[in-house]
Amino acid sequence: MVKPTPMKSGPFAKMGGNLPIGVDAASVRQRVEVLEQALERMFVIPGINRPIGIDAMLGLLPVGGSFIGAAFGAYMIWEARNLGMGKLAMTRMAGNVGVDWLFGLVPGIGIIPDFFFRSNTRNLRIIRKHLDKHHPATVVIQG
Repeated sequence: MVKPTPMKSGPFAKMGGNLPIGVDAASVRQRVEVLEQALERMFVIPGINRPIGIDAMLGLLPVGGSFIGAAFGAYMIWEARNLGMGKLAMTRMAGNVGVDWLFGLVPGIGIIPDFFFRSNTRNLRIIRKHLDKHHPATVVIQG
């Protein structure tokens, strides 16, 4: 069994403190959940009470931010492949990342779709569905 790497400072410390490095389903679940939270729901915009994450902030970088965001999305797909997910589910995930990447390429307004089309949240939902069905021991009750 691989011990988790402690994360004592920074924004990830609030998300659990330890990030597992194992290849088992429970470790993968925790990693993709932390990644999704960092990419989509790390901060809340005061006044409108709308969560944003690194993905929306990357949208402020012209073109390059969209590629970096797509790389994070590709990592989630890679984790899904390691779980043995089906090709159809991974194709849907790639489509979500592709749509987010394509919208992010539009100069000036590419950040707007990040508020409404959260590809990483959609992909996490697909991964959770697979894990709940094929690895029921990893199910976490959300409170």
